[in-house]
Amino acid sequence: MTEPLLKVDNVSKRFGGVQAVGGVSLELAPAEIVGIIGPNGAGKTSFFNLISGMFFTDTGSVNFDGVDITRQNPVKRARNGIGRTFQVVKPFTGMTVAENVMVPLLVKSASVTAARRGAMELLDDLGIANIADAPSESLTLAQRKRVEVARALATGPKLLLLDEVLAGLNSREVVDVLPFVTRVRDRGVAILMIEHIVSAVMEVSDRMMVLDHGQQIAFGDPEEVIKDPKVVEAYLGTSE
Repeated sequence: MTEPLLKVDNVSKRFGGVQAVGGVSLELAPAEIVGIIGPNGAGKTSFFNLISGMFFTDTGSVNFDGVDITRQNPVKRARNGIGRTFQVVKPFTGMTVAENVMVPLLVKSASVTAARRGAMELLDDLGIANIADAPSESLTLAQRKRVEVARALATGPKLLLLDEVLAGLNSREVVDVLPFVTRVRDRGVAILMIEHIVSAVMEVSDRMMVLDHGQQIAFGDPEEVIKDPKVVEAYLGTSE
């Protein structure tokens, strides 16, 4: 049996009187996509913050690629292979798309030329090489979100945390972006994906987890999870 790339064991985080995450566990295999859904305030982004190191856990542990990273800072986790996007997309202004992607590549590249070549290869692989020389200020929201993913991939992650990359997109843009997500997985990258568009998450996820009030209420096959009475109640307020 393949060892999990990520193992989150019973993690919790409290802010004052609010239990943001309460005893959540998860195992993620290499190149697997797990979708995370739940109502607003369910603790989804807080859970991401515990994995990426933005917050430290109050209880529980985080193991990544065979190493306990529970007390590692975000920089070390990123260097060890955890990439992340954020809900609010903030490209580097005054720079082109290619230059935005070159920034993380320059950490490891021998030259600007090598970084530019790596950025163009990545943009081409993800289907957005046509906007490589566009200024970041000119991009649509959908384009900015793609660039955010490309920039995260430029760090060379084994695991990518996607925080609502579909939020704010119209139905056509959602259809365009979903294949982009699966292309990331095809690069051998495991994905945890927070989204509110349940149908979209189901389409690309191998498994799906549901959080509500910081608790995991369902986890497994997407078709079965979405029919779980606890999930129906969380979203609709009734299990009838």
